[in-house]
Amino acid sequence: MEDMNRGIITALGSIGLAQAAKIWTYYRKTGEWDVKQVAATGGMPSSHSAGVASIASYIAANKGSRHTETALAVVFGVIVMYDAQGIRRHTGEIAKLVNELEDSFSKISKDIPSLEFVEREKELKELLGHQPLEVLGGAILGGILGVWSAKIEH
Repeated sequence: MEDMNRGIITALGSIGLAQAAKIWTYYRKTGEWDVKQVAATGGMPSSHSAGVASIASYIAANKGSRHTETALAVVFGVIVMYDAQGIRRHTGEIAKLVNELEDSFSKISKDIPSLEFVEREKELKELLGHQPLEVLGGAILGGILGVWSAKIEH
């Protein structure tokens, strides 16, 4: 492992662990095991947050909080986490409304023969972003893993 970049391994490992944790958190929420959650977007914890928080905390633990690399990682991380719970989440909410609207048009078109409506084969994906708690969960997981990775390296 000495030849590989420990920061990259830490970040990718955090992302992988967060994705795997979604299987368990999905089970806790629904009572159903679904291994497909390992590849799902959205959900608890945010793997985006886990990845950027782990690399930021790893760099901070190694270089110190006043180092330029730490500043870059933290600012990049904040942008990613803000995007995950902001724009991406709202896009998912809009997709849900569009899917509901299409369902309504489909029902109406059956009652009005002159209304030609062709349903899409696939609905828009609704779970794109994260709730703030999911982002926080990923950030905590990533922060812990980043510091832990820096500590076991030395």
